[in-house]
Amino acid sequence: MFQSPGRVNLIGEHTDYNEGFVLPASINRYTYFAFRPNEESQYRFYAYDFKGEYSTTLSEISAQKIEWANYLLGIIKQFVKRGAYVPGFDCVFGGDIPVGAGMSSSASIACGLAYAINKAFNFGFSANELTKFAQLAEHEYAGVQCGIMDQFAVMHGKKDQVMMLDCRSLDFKYFPLQMNDYELVLVNTGVKHSLASSEYNKRREECNAGVSVLKKYDNSVHSLRDVTINLIEEYKSELSEEVCNRCSYVVEENSRLKQACEQLYAGNVEAFGEFMYGSHQGLRHKYEVSCHELDKLVEIAKSIDGVLGARMMGGGFGGCTINLVRKAQVELFKETVRQKYQTPDQKAPEIYEVVIEDGTKEIQ
Repeated sequence: MFQSPGRVNLIGEHTDYNEGFVLPASINRYTYFAFRPNEESQYRFYAYDFKGEYSTTLSEISAQKIEWANYLLGIIKQFVKRGAYVPGFDCVFGGDIPVGAGMSSSASIACGLAYAINKAFNFGFSANELTKFAQLAEHEYAGVQCGIMDQFAVMHGKKDQVMMLDCRSLDFKYFPLQMNDYELVLVNTGVKHSLASSEYNKRREECNAGVSVLKKYDNSVHSLRDVTINLIEEYKSELSEEVCNRCSYVVEENSRLKQACEQLYAGNVEAFGEFMYGSHQGLRHKYEVSCHELDKLVEIAKSIDGVLGARMMGGGFGGCTINLVRKAQVELFKETVRQKYQTPDQKAPEIYEVVIEDGTKEIQ
């Protein structure tokens, strides 16, 4: 048996594929895996939550129409590409990470299976290699050109710690987030982020377009990580307004994240919360990946006493907001949100109180 968590990201959105910084943490929502070798030349899966099954022979691994199967097949393929012979196995999986809410249910599934295969067959790949396998499974089989943050947070998470991850070098530092007086509360807009994949890939292209122009004038520029606001200002006549906005958002978000970590280190949680609000404004106005429902929830949060920070979380266009709330005011927060917000299908929003827990591991 294995469990693989979902993740939250406190600040640093859409910076990961620009080789910038992110600040995720793994949480107490999980995908669980029951796994056993079957001594047959077949991989057999049962998706408990989707009530669906899929099986294939060892020799036939290719992308399928069944969306959830692609995350799993993509993982097997990464082991094969690295020269590992993966014997047949049976796997049942399911859990309590809401799909499409921005808590990375897909990374949880991919990392969980990678960890299970590695452990069950004693392959000895490192946690970093398994993280990369999970990212490549999404690229090659699910068709989403995601960065490395989700998989890294799911695999390397640590209880009561947030992780400042450098997405270029994959160096990371843990910062304590002592939640004795505070709580992380997620509110689901009820909007499935169906636009996210196509718009996500479009944002990547816009960032790359900015880099192509700017590196002509500064050969130290390899990604937006190397860009300064001054450089963007100097050559903005050569960038479209959209590309200019995307680039300046990424540069500003990296700076916000570093300042936010300094506040966390100093124990100033209130100042940290202000950077969360700043992040949402950037995502809303410059990166344009928010939506009416996300904006409304952040505005409601801002009006409630005891909320230190709030922002959209994940790829955007739906999913959840993440809110940093004083423990004493959590009930007031939940009550106010339910009074002032309904999902597009006129229901009360789902609200999740989450705790920062360990990453993917074997369980009894």
